[in-house]
Amino acid sequence: MQWQELFNAEPKYRLGQAKSALFQDLIQNWQEARVLPLDLREELNKKCPIKISAEKIFSKDERTIKAVIFFDDGLLVETVLMRHKDKRNTICVSSQIGCSLNCSFCATGKIGFKRNLDAWEIVSQVLFFVRYLKTIGEKITNVVFMGMGEPFLNYQNVIGAIKILNDKEGFNLGARHFSISTVGIVEGIEKLAKEELQINLAISLHAPADKLRSELIPVNKKYTIDKILKAVDDYIKKTCRRVMFEYIMIDNINDSKEHAKALAKLMKKPLYFVNLISYNSMGSLATLGMKTPLSPFKSSSSSKIEKFKKILESEGVAVTRRYRFGEDITGACGQLATKNRRK
Repeated sequence: MQWQELFNAEPKYRLGQAKSALFQDLIQNWQEARVLPLDLREELNKKCPIKISAEKIFSKDERTIKAVIFFDDGLLVETVLMRHKDKRNTICVSSQIGCSLNCSFCATGKIGFKRNLDAWEIVSQVLFFVRYLKTIGEKITNVVFMGMGEPFLNYQNVIGAIKILNDKEGFNLGARHFSISTVGIVEGIEKLAKEELQINLAISLHAPADKLRSELIPVNKKYTIDKILKAVDDYIKKTCRRVMFEYIMIDNINDSKEHAKALAKLMKKPLYFVNLISYNSMGSLATLGMKTPLSPFKSSSSSKIEKFKKILESEGVAVTRRYRFGEDITGACGQLATKNRRK
């Protein structure tokens, strides 16, 4: 049951009071919401408790924190807080428990698909870290859907969560502070283009040609690069928003000069930009940070990534390089994977 339903018989202003208490005052128990009647608080605590069961794992520099969120059905999910030196705080949220796409480089796919997260379960990941940030005098600045699962295979709950987080009576986080990363589910891209919210779109590309991309991302056989780019071009035409193409750099797989030149041919378009990411070869296959190799892949060297980047730049492609965040706690890109049941 969604907690908002309990307000159907209440005066309209009560729901606004509850949202303010939950998302702005950051209460952790409904009894703390003194503006609400006692009987309503007790009913909320009984039917819709807001305690979030989780465990935090800190990186050595304490700028990256991974949280394991436990749900009532015994399943769990991982989410990550990245505290940037420029005072930005980005929360990387998961949209599914597990994933059905089985991309060869990603830890999440190794555990298979368990279920979609509902909107509240997605919001709770953000709420957990916002509560933590309050204790250190900081606030959330960005939310990225780049955790476990494919967001566009759980479209309604993902957009529902964003609307809750964007609500002026809630977190009031601007739509431009949300980013959704997809492997290229065309129907999702088309739906997002029609949304009134100005949400950022990212495409997990990782290869400049279909043959290689299908080996890395099996669903590419259905959603080919050409189909994805056509959907992206239509999205840009409708929204006038830039689109980021994520490209994980894997040693001797997709990082040659030829790959760079082929990628440049695809990416030389207005409002396209490429984000190069070092591949992380270790994945967390246990709840609390035990490590095991994901695959025989390894990251391209730093010098090789720089050469790749220079080729793109020389071809007129807008390109950035993402440096590693949270690798020592398996909280970096492609590393989120938990055991399926609570220990």
